[in-house]
Amino acid sequence: MQVNIKKLSENAVIPTYGKPGDAGMDLTCISEKWEEDNSMVTYDTGIAMEIPEGYVGLVFPRSSISKTSLILSNSVGVIDSGYRGSIMFKFRYPEEGMIYEVGERVGQIIIVPYPQITFNEVQELSSTDRGEGGFGSTGK
Repeated sequence: MQVNIKKLSENAVIPTYGKPGDAGMDLTCISEKWEEDNSMVTYDTGIAMEIPEGYVGLVFPRSSISKTSLILSNSVGVIDSGYRGSIMFKFRYPEEGMIYEVGERVGQIIIVPYPQITFNEVQELSSTDRGEGGFGSTGK
């Protein structure tokens, strides 16, 4: 699958797969902007994409996030096919500790198809063994 991509800055890095078989393509930050109180930082990749209709870009932190004090503020970013702006990551920074530096890979994107859903309102749903059990109801 081919996706049109635009560098919004000459420093921007086209996403690549780190290893054969990887699901996510690494995204590199080219700038950082801190909130006034230093509680949040936004990393900009300087990359915009033309994700085809019927597909979505899902933006995740890399596993190296565990080596930092950062927490991705929206858990998983959703890049809709109509979005043409720069892909950015906004992290909470709750305490002193390691952060990403400009020029490092800060996240990854996976582009996947999604179905168009329509809902059929009913009075009853089919029964299952699990039923309405949630939040740990099947064990640890």
